[in-house]
Amino acid sequence: MATLKEPKTLIDSAYLTKGTIGNVGMPGAPIAHFSLVVNAASGTVSGMVEITQAIDRPSIEVRVTGNVRSTGYGEVTKIVNLSGEYVVSVPPPAIGSYLQKFTAYMDINNEWNGRGGFTYGNQRINDVPVTSEQ
Repeated sequence: MATLKEPKTLIDSAYLTKGTIGNVGMPGAPIAHFSLVVNAASGTVSGMVEITQAIDRPSIEVRVTGNVRSTGYGEVTKIVNLSGEYVVSVPPPAIGSYLQKFTAYMDINNEWNGRGGFTYGNQRINDVPVTSEQ
């Protein structure tokens, strides 16, 4: 009589990754700090991104979703795409707030290091380092 094995659970195929997108060390450069849960089986990604910049304004926090695809060759073994929205409050004397879009891409190796970029508001940051905090 054959013994059935338990199916692989979501926990078995999911992992946490943290890192940065941007020129960390360059004064005034915007940096996207990511903390993502990756479901390796489905290729989906979800988590948080915090955008910081060394100017007098608060950081921006964005809940993101996206996907990760394997390339199968070369130094770039994974391509990651993220998107989300965050709330922007209008400064006085105006009243109100609106949603602003965030997107990011990463061309990385298996250690989550490589090159990438992100957009938020009218800012577009391209071809900057992606560095893992693992």
